[in-house]
Amino acid sequence: MPRIPRVDVGDYAYHVINRSNGRFTVFDTDANYKDFEFLLSEMKEQYDMRILAYVLMPNHWHLLLYPKSDGDLARAMQWLGTTHTRRFHTQTGTIGGGHLYQGRYKSFLIQKDNHLLSVLKYIERNPVRAKLVKHTEDWRWGSAHRRIFGARKEQKLLTTSPVPLPLGYRRWINTPEPSEELAALRQSVCKGVPYGRDSWQGVMVERFKLAQVLRGPGRPKSN
Repeated sequence: MPRIPRVDVGDYAYHVINRSNGRFTVFDTDANYKDFEFLLSEMKEQYDMRILAYVLMPNHWHLLLYPKSDGDLARAMQWLGTTHTRRFHTQTGTIGGGHLYQGRYKSFLIQKDNHLLSVLKYIERNPVRAKLVKHTEDWRWGSAHRRIFGARKEQKLLTTSPVPLPLGYRRWINTPEPSEELAALRQSVCKGVPYGRDSWQGVMVERFKLAQVLRGPGRPKSN
């Protein structure tokens, strides 16, 4: 089966996901989580990558990225995946133990309006939907916790969103998404469809030759 075309154009926002091979638990200690957060900070510096939001789950992660230049997303993601895999196998003594991730990362274009805020909330509320915590900011390994409780140095990992966060962010991020919004977001993830208004989505599909994405088979549901 041919690979789905991947857009890698600067100054667009992207929802980026990867999952461990066989849903293996990659993050099972604080040290595992902290090491990946360290790699995010290294990626930010090395590739001048703007990180708008993130969450690390036991067997997968979500990033909301806003690269500056064409090709930055692929370069940064290749470095992150390769470096994390190598460090994980070294730290766990499993060198030669096979692939850490199920495959290449998935990335989806996002319209820079309220749709971007919907994706940010979707990412940061992942641990609540998975019933790992009651409140979004209680999950230590995500941008919600960092925004609310992080020291100034820790907050520097995150770039100010091109779409301002709502006033009363803490209350907003703890308000569940409407069911239709959640369904649309999951449709974007499952089918690899750009997430935005229908008219904008049509422009993106035409501009980046993504028509086969809309015709293609669905993908497994993601949290």
